[in-house]
Amino acid sequence: MDESYSGRVGTKILQVALIRPGLFQATLRLFPVVALCLFLAPVGAGLIATVLPAFGYFPALGGESLSLEPWRTLFTLPGIAESLRLTLFTGFLATLLAFVIVIGFCSVVHGTRLFNRAQIMLSPLLATPHVAVAIGLSFLISPSGWMARWVSPWLTGWNRPPDVSIIHDPLGLSFVLGLLLKEVPYLTLMTVAALGQVRSRETLVVARSLGYSPVKAWLRTVLPQIYPQIRLPIYAVLAFSMSVVDVAIVLAPTNPPPLSALVFRLFLDRDLKMIFPAAAGACLQFMVVVAAICLWRLMELTVQRVARPWLTKGPANERNLFAGPFWIGIVGGLVSLSLLGTLALVLWSFARSWFYPQSLPQAWTLSHWARQLQGLVWPSTVTLVVGFSAAIIALILTIGCLQNERVNGLGSTSRTLWLLYTPLLVPQIAFLFGVQILLVRFDLDSTWTALVWSHLLFVFPYVFLSLADPWRSFDVRYRDSALTLTGSSLKTFFLVELPLMLMPTLFALALGFAVSVGQYLPTIFAGGGRFTTLTVEAVTLSSGGDRRVVGIYAFIQAALPLIVYCSAIMIPRWAYRKRRGMHL
Repeated sequence: MDESYSGRVGTKILQVALIRPGLFQATLRLFPVVALCLFLAPVGAGLIATVLPAFGYFPALGGESLSLEPWRTLFTLPGIAESLRLTLFTGFLATLLAFVIVIGFCSVVHGTRLFNRAQIMLSPLLATPHVAVAIGLSFLISPSGWMARWVSPWLTGWNRPPDVSIIHDPLGLSFVLGLLLKEVPYLTLMTVAALGQVRSRETLVVARSLGYSPVKAWLRTVLPQIYPQIRLPIYAVLAFSMSVVDVAIVLAPTNPPPLSALVFRLFLDRDLKMIFPAAAGACLQFMVVVAAICLWRLMELTVQRVARPWLTKGPANERNLFAGPFWIGIVGGLVSLSLLGTLALVLWSFARSWFYPQSLPQAWTLSHWARQLQGLVWPSTVTLVVGFSAAIIALILTIGCLQNERVNGLGSTSRTLWLLYTPLLVPQIAFLFGVQILLVRFDLDSTWTALVWSHLLFVFPYVFLSLADPWRSFDVRYRDSALTLTGSSLKTFFLVELPLMLMPTLFALALGFAVSVGQYLPTIFAGGGRFTTLTVEAVTLSSGGDRRVVGIYAFIQAALPLIVYCSAIMIPRWAYRKRRGMHL
């Protein structure tokens, strides 16, 4: 009887602790609202502020009425048709290749030790900014690059760099390769996360028992389950491929460039009247991306209809197009290019003299670092301050939204998950100019607040997506037990829940910092020339020709996120050094 009575008392205490309203629970309800307002309001207002100049209305420059003249000027620009063709070709090719490579790789290595190792190897690649990867790739594959030096002159007979267009080639193939170096790791990790949400192991066992080979079983049974979950990341990759500016400046054709780079040139033109066709070009960029996503969706429906008979006809002796060594070799080659590109940055930064066709520098020096040290202070400071500020704010918002789901039992955040992709699906150049106009109007242009806020728009989605699955998989029984002992949701959160989630929390923080470091257009538009980051400096210097200086800035840009990423791994290990059960 005493045991029954104590059990009822314990249950009553638990119920009271769980349902008792408080300031902590009420505050959590505000986080989803604040997060959505921070995203939808600036993107929507920025698009509107860009559309108005696109149709001639910009009183500050004399545009007092609506007109189609900006569009006429845009379509009369030399090379505009080629820019559109190049944008569509490179965007679709990079996205399609990234998707096929990821699916081929995952289908042949899923469930193996290599699959687990690949996750560890690919994760740090996300910490390297796009521009650093692009500059490192240019150091590798250019006519005077490191790869040409390896085989010259003993194999090629080249005593001087060949006169061929590899970087900035007319077809944009080097641009596509540069995009693949970042998109393949991203889509692979998104696919890994999606695999954790379905019963892939059990599904494969059943398919294998019916006579399917491992690869065909994966393609027929697992891929249809996970594709809806990776659809939005694929759309984000497609939008990024068609609208990225900094990577296009480093690797894409220049005459004419892709549409995003062309529009960016118009915004920077000395003639302020060119803002009107530039705004029209930004709107055109938005429409092209929307049309591309719709076309991709149409391709999905077509493939779904065409592939249905193949999915249901049962096992057959079909030709295996997904050979293991082939796809493993492709992913390994992309990883090697990324690592070798980073190594090339290091070599050039310490090279005193490195003449073609020598495979290594003839002399080494620290003088380049000494000369650039003072110039590195300000962009490094801005990069660190803005990166950590945006990442910490994004982390607080993310934890607040996810904790709101856990404590209040609300699914508002999960139901509106697609809204988090809004800044990723909408081309940056399509709304950042409008955001800049609003910042000027409210006297916030060229301020720390504006710069951090502009980075936050793109940091928050990645932080949320990286932390959502670990946070939602948390065993709430730990929280329930702690509530019975503390009687406070706030104490339970800080003393139990947050320490248990330390590793994924720090990883999300590191990823957010890496995303902020790689932002180029937000810094240009919100910084107003007052603030410069390592990314801005690296892109500016990439066309200057001094590889030693470019190597220094690009290497520091790549090293900072990697240091933060390594810290996010080591800090939990140190904190849990006496707790074996907390080790992953």
